[in-house]
Amino acid sequence: MDRRLVILFLTIFIDLMGFGIFIPVVPFVARDLGASDALVGDTAVVFSVLMYLFGPFWGAVSDRYGRRPVIAIAVAISGVSYLLFSFAHGIVLLFISRMLTGVGSANIAAAQAYITDITPPEHRAKSLGLVGAAFGLGFIAGPPLGGVVYHYLGTAWVGYVAAGLCAVNLLGIWLLLPESLHQRDPHAPIRFAPITATVRALRDIRFRDIYLIGFVYIAAFSMMQTAVPLLWKDDYGLTEAQISYMFAAVGLASAIVQGGLLGWLNKRFGERRLVIMGTILVAAGLALTGLVPRAWFIPAAFVPIACLALGNGMLWPSLAAMLTRQADQKEQGQVLGMNQSFGSLGRIAGPFMAGRAYELWHLLPFLGGSAIMLATYFYIRGFLHRMDQRIGLRPDRG
Repeated sequence: MDRRLVILFLTIFIDLMGFGIFIPVVPFVARDLGASDALVGDTAVVFSVLMYLFGPFWGAVSDRYGRRPVIAIAVAISGVSYLLFSFAHGIVLLFISRMLTGVGSANIAAAQAYITDITPPEHRAKSLGLVGAAFGLGFIAGPPLGGVVYHYLGTAWVGYVAAGLCAVNLLGIWLLLPESLHQRDPHAPIRFAPITATVRALRDIRFRDIYLIGFVYIAAFSMMQTAVPLLWKDDYGLTEAQISYMFAAVGLASAIVQGGLLGWLNKRFGERRLVIMGTILVAAGLALTGLVPRAWFIPAAFVPIACLALGNGMLWPSLAAMLTRQADQKEQGQVLGMNQSFGSLGRIAGPFMAGRAYELWHLLPFLGGSAIMLATYFYIRGFLHRMDQRIGLRPDRG
C-alpha cells in the first residue's frame, strides 16, 4: 500500500477519533444544560451548517494552495473548538463550540482530494473506502473513550482529551504527511458563496444526481445517528458508557466493510450495483434499529448494525468514486468539497427532523429514515438509466 495512504489514514483516524469522542456525550450535556430533545438535535444542525458553508471553500483552497496546509489548519480549528467545549457551561457556548467543530471538520473534502491525487481512477473506490474505514475506526475508539472520560472525569476533560488528539495530529501532519498536489492551479476560484455554489452545482448534469443521492442518504442516516442515543437510554435503559460501546460496534463493523471488504465487493459487483445494494441495506438497517425487542437487545441489536455498516460501506465510497470519475483533475477538491456540502445539508435536515420526530414518537426517526431510503432506491435506478443514456452505454444488469 502507498505510504502516503497509510499516513493519511492515520491522520483521518486521529481526527475522527477526536470527533467521535463527542457522539455519546453531546446529547446528554445539552440535556443537562436544559435543552429539549428538539434542541439536542439542533446541536448537530449547527455543526452541519458550518460544514456546509466551509466544505466547498476548503476544497477550493486545497486546489489552489495544496491539500496539506488545508488539512492542518482545519485540525487546528477543531482543537480550538474542543477546548471551547471544555468551558461550555451554557447552551450558547456549547452551540458556538459545535459550530467551530463544523468549520474544522469540513476538511474531509481535502482529504478525499488527496486520495484522488495519488490514486488512479480504477482504484479510487477502494482508496476512498479508507476514509470510511478511518471514520469507522474513529467510531470504535472515540465514543467509548468519550463515554469513559465523561463518566469518570466530567465534561471538561472530554474537550481536553480531544484537543490533545488534535495536537498529536498536527505534529504528525507536519512531520509525516507530504503534499500530494504538485500541479496546483494558482487561478483556481475561491468563493465563499455556498448557496450560489449549491445552485450552480445542481445545474451541472455531471454531478447533480450524485449530490442529491448523497444528500438524501446522509439526511436519513443522521436522523438515526441523532436519535439513537436517546432511544437507547430512554427505551432500553443503556448508560452513557454502554451507548458508547454500541457506537464502537457500529464503527468496528463499518471499518471491516470499508477497510477490508470494499475492494473485493467493488471488483465483484461494481460501483453501480454497490450503490443499489447499499441503499436497500441502509433502509433495512434504519427500520430495524427502532424495532429491536427489549428482551433480546443483545444480540438482536447487531442485526441493524450489520445492515447499516454494510450498506454504508457500499453506498458512500461508491458515490464518491463515481463523482471523481466525472470531474477533471483540477476540480477534484472543489467537486468533493461540494459533495461534502450536500452531505452537510443532509446532516442539517436529518437532525432537525430527528429531534422533533423523536418528541412525537420514539420510532419515527428510524422508520421515517427507512422510508426515505426506499424512495431513494427508485431515484437511483432512474439516475443510472439517465447516465447510461448520456454516455451511450448498455444499462447495467444490476
